Amino acid sequence: MGPGNTTTRTRRRAVPWALLGLWVALLAFVAPFASKLADVQHDRAVDYLPASADSTQVAKIQEQLPGGETTELVLVYHRDGGLTPADRTTAAQQVDQITAANRLTGTPQGVPSQDGTTLMYPVASTEPGIDEELRDEFVNDVRDVAHGGDGLSVEVGGPGALATDAAEVYNSLGGPLLYTTVGVVAILLILIYRSPLLWLVPLAVAGVANYLSMGVAYGLHSAFDTTISGQSTGIMTILVFGAGTDYALLLIARYREELRRIERPYDAMVTALRGCGPAVLASSGTVAAGLLCLLAADLNSSRGMGPMGTVGVLCALVAMLTLLPVLLVLLGRRVFWPLVPAFGSRPKERRSLFTAMGSSAGRRPLAVLAGGVVLLGALAMGVLNLPGTVKQEDSFVDKPDSVVAMQTLAAAYPARSTQPIAVITPTGRADETLAAVRDNQGVASAERGRSGDGWTEISVIAKAAPQSAGETATIKSLRSELKGSYLGGPSAEQLDLKETNSRDTKIVVPIVLASVLLILIVLLRSLVAPLLLVVAVVAVWGAALGIGGLVFGPVFGFEGTDPGLGLLSFVFLVALGVDYGIFLMHRMREESLSGADPVAAALTALRTTGGVIASAGLVLAATFAVLTNMGLVQLVELGFVIAVGVLLDTFLVRTYLVTSASVALGRKVWWPGALSKEPAAGSRELPEPVTETVGMR
Repeated sequence: MGPGNTTTRTRRRAVPWALLGLWVALLAFVAPFASKLADVQHDRAVDYLPASADSTQVAKIQEQLPGGETTELVLVYHRDGGLTPADRTTAAQQVDQITAANRLTGTPQGVPSQDGTTLMYPVASTEPGIDEELRDEFVNDVRDVAHGGDGLSVEVGGPGALATDAAEVYNSLGGPLLYTTVGVVAILLILIYRSPLLWLVPLAVAGVANYLSMGVAYGLHSAFDTTISGQSTGIMTILVFGAGTDYALLLIARYREELRRIERPYDAMVTALRGCGPAVLASSGTVAAGLLCLLAADLNSSRGMGPMGTVGVLCALVAMLTLLPVLLVLLGRRVFWPLVPAFGSRPKERRSLFTAMGSSAGRRPLAVLAGGVVLLGALAMGVLNLPGTVKQEDSFVDKPDSVVAMQTLAAAYPARSTQPIAVITPTGRADETLAAVRDNQGVASAERGRSGDGWTEISVIAKAAPQSAGETATIKSLRSELKGSYLGGPSAEQLDLKETNSRDTKIVVPIVLASVLLILIVLLRSLVAPLLLVVAVVAVWGAALGIGGLVFGPVFGFEGTDPGLGLLSFVFLVALGVDYGIFLMHRMREESLSGADPVAAALTALRTTGGVIASAGLVLAATFAVLTNMGLVQLVELGFVIAVGVLLDTFLVRTYLVTSASVALGRKVWWPGALSKEPAAGSRELPEPVTETVGMR
């Protein structure tokens, strides 16, 4: 045996162990940083508001005023038949107890409703400042004191209580979301692979990738002060497990195929990486590029999600192209037990669902294409049924105490607002500003508040109900009148969120389309194929939103739609949808380059990649569907639209429409590349539409 064989054998043994050692060292280095990610995660208003909006400036200035940010609550005492003297005495005693135990900004004064059924006490404190834990502790302490009984209901509402209840949901995006995601992916991998061991390998690697992403995300925050919120960390986790498992499915399918042709696992893995590596790299690069386009958004939550999502995708990519191959090679063929791919064997064959789909698309491509377009168009019409912008009190799936309080207030005080508008004005102009505010027709009352650092806070109560058309008009009127001042508070924040999301959509959507299209043109060396893929994913996005419009109100009972749903769902569905398109088109191009005619290339690509894409689509849709189990309407809506869109893309658009369009266009799909101009030499006949590997592999 020559020295060359000895060197090769040594490399086969050394390289996997060396890479495994590097991963152990990397995780040891990352561990201290990953554990700190939760410490820099915040879900304050400034972490979600538009960077340049009035309400953001108000929140930032409030943090600098004496006592810091104000935590505002409303104690709501209610009895259906009317409050009794004993009820009012109970309320006064409880408010006195709360006042004695906390440092409040003033003495709470009760405001009775006209019908005598309700009494509200506005309570505010600067003691918690910007510390979210202290805020939650203050809110919970107030709730411990404020309680009713014998027909007297007592709820604690207001912005502070709403923020505490929302924080509880965001906190559940850590452990519960991770465990649920892991469980869902594990079940699907067991069903896909039907092996007691194989499913553990990609799942464990995805867990390692998630841990790595936490460390990288913390480093990114330390270096560039990126926004870390509960929403962005939750999405990052889902992307790591969803996209990472997709890459694992593609690699393992190709590795299994090569093990039947190549004797040694190391050599089979090298060949598998050379075969599917470019497609995985291109698809992950497209997803990362699409997510990074969110940096152009003005909304802090959207802009922060771009880098976080990119970190998740790239960490998943690195882990699946290095650590996963190492573990598979070290474990050998036995990892596939009981369906071990023996060297020289042939897989069991059966008639494939995707072969049947390809056959129908190949026989009548234009009819299939037209039918699919009509179906997607009809589904997209459901967008017209989407409910309006969701109000703050309607943003919870299950109504917490704070929402019940807000609904009670809305019914008892229909003619006035129960939620203050904060005006921040230069101290030297405070009296002038206060007079102007009180002169506004939409204002019920205005009181001067804290002063410090050159600014004065004025608390304004509008005549109209919170987040109503009347209150919105009052906010816009005050902003136009009070030059040099800023308007904030919950209602102003919701208005700014809606307007900024609309502006961000007009900016980010074209950037996403242009960047994704450019990457596809470079990858596929064509203009037609990239345009086909982009049009397909945009159609999927419209149809998925339309399905949301058909179920959000009538089925889920949601009172509104998150203003950021359109933009975020577009970015994710375009980036992730093109991901699957790359898998299909890359194989189609590979077949064309090897001499297949256009129809054969399209049908072979569908037959060989359909099972893997279907498995990957199911996993990705399931991971995003985990969000529908969370307690906030915006997360449920986002998870639903993306999950439905991925399924539409996987089982309709990618299989039927893209394949049908490719068959109908023939060589023109590769225009103006060389494949469109010169017929491939030695064209092969159509593939036999009768077999495919068992188990969607």
